[in-house]
Amino acid sequence: MMRFFRRFKDLAVEGAQADYYDKNSRDHRMEEIKEEAKEVCRHLGDGDSVLEVAMGPGYLSIELAKTGKYKVTGIDLSRDLVAIATNNAKAAGVEVSFVQGNVCNLPFPDHTFNFIVCVLSFKNFKEPAKALNEMYRVLKPGGTALIMDLNRDASKQAMQEFVKGFGLTGISASIAGIIQRNGAYTKAEFETFITESGFKEHDIKESRMGFSIYLRK
Repeated sequence: MMRFFRRFKDLAVEGAQADYYDKNSRDHRMEEIKEEAKEVCRHLGDGDSVLEVAMGPGYLSIELAKTGKYKVTGIDLSRDLVAIATNNAKAAGVEVSFVQGNVCNLPFPDHTFNFIVCVLSFKNFKEPAKALNEMYRVLKPGGTALIMDLNRDASKQAMQEFVKGFGLTGISASIAGIIQRNGAYTKAEFETFITESGFKEHDIKESRMGFSIYLRK
């Protein structure tokens, strides 16, 4: 289903789904998000600029901003999620610039960011190679992009364990697992997208459920 609708447009979360996404992330993913923030911080220096692509309710960007060391920006196709993320940052007492926009036409000048991160959202992009090229364009020379996402070749059991981490159980977990697995890309597909982009250096680290893909400019 995800792969079908992705053929026509980039997928965005609006309305009640955006509110659910926010609550679900807050209730079930905060520890994982903190670990993701630690991984991003390993690659940053004080004063670096960071872009989170498809940031959803903004919790990863907020965790990065809490350090006080970086200039953090988040972008999402969903206007509702931009509003939710802005409110979440205000509640956390941190400064993050959240903007609405499409990854395939990033509203930033060339060579703006030291680091770009995209978590569990790359599979929603209609034009993945174009998305990578836009990330490449706005990265500074020597910058890194990190994409963390699922692997369509992951086992059914691994994918169901993943969706249970979002608080889903029973039939809901089974259906969500199938949708997420079928919508995800394989390692071979990712490698094809990379060859179609400006990135010449990459490293793909695999896990039971997905990848961490490091792309260097």
